[in-house]
Amino acid sequence: MEELRNLATEQPGRADAALDRMTVPELVAYMNARDGEAVQAVYGAREDIARAIELIAGRMRLGGRLFYIGAGTSGRLGVLDASECPPTFGVDEATVQGVIAGGDRALRHAVEGAEDDRAAAAADLAGRGFTPADTLVAISASGRTPYCLGALEYAAKLGAATVSLACNRGAPMSALANVAIEAVTGSEALTGSTRLKGGSAQKMVLNMLSTGAMVQLGRVHGNEMADMRPTNEKLRERAVNIVMRVSGAGREAAELALAAADWSVRGALERLGC
Repeated sequence: MEELRNLATEQPGRADAALDRMTVPELVAYMNARDGEAVQAVYGAREDIARAIELIAGRMRLGGRLFYIGAGTSGRLGVLDASECPPTFGVDEATVQGVIAGGDRALRHAVEGAEDDRAAAAADLAGRGFTPADTLVAISASGRTPYCLGALEYAAKLGAATVSLACNRGAPMSALANVAIEAVTGSEALTGSTRLKGGSAQKMVLNMLSTGAMVQLGRVHGNEMADMRPTNEKLRERAVNIVMRVSGAGREAAELALAAADWSVRGALERLGC
């Protein structure tokens, strides 16, 4: 496909960068250096990332939800970020949702052809009760995945807010979104394998979108997880440390406040006057 061949993410790297001729230390050093380019790509998209955060938070303040949608690596990254929001920010599992082409099986297995099914995206979103109040973030390294294009078209038709996240400039997805994020990562160390730099850049952007939106919604105290769910021993210890740092209380007082607040960090801080 000529269109695909011309994408920056499909271009070969340096002619002298033959991975199979490198020693293992050389391979590691080379890939590490190339990964740094993903950070710069995200930096170049920072203004659009900020706009997307404001759009998402604005809809969520009015009761809207956030939906990530994608295929393959991009879809898996969306599901990953969505699944981390309830324990990190204390939100309901329906508040941030990840949708992947091919369904849950595609999280562990390649579901051939799923990303080419443009109509399936609308059906998947409708099945989850997607509404005009919600925000859709479509994720695709190429920026041209049919499943994602179909999702954006469906969301726009409903009047929902839309964000696209791609790793190529002038992506077809960008033309369909209210906010278009293009973190242009260029060629990969392994030509065309966008699970590498492309995936790293997408993960960084998703981290910013969810964290930034939750900060705007007041679910963070300073740089502390005030609404985290301490559901195991490690997290309960983290909760104690947060309460101690924010309130200045000693360990015993922090533990008593948490116990009285049913291990709600925010509740404990309120009991301690914070």
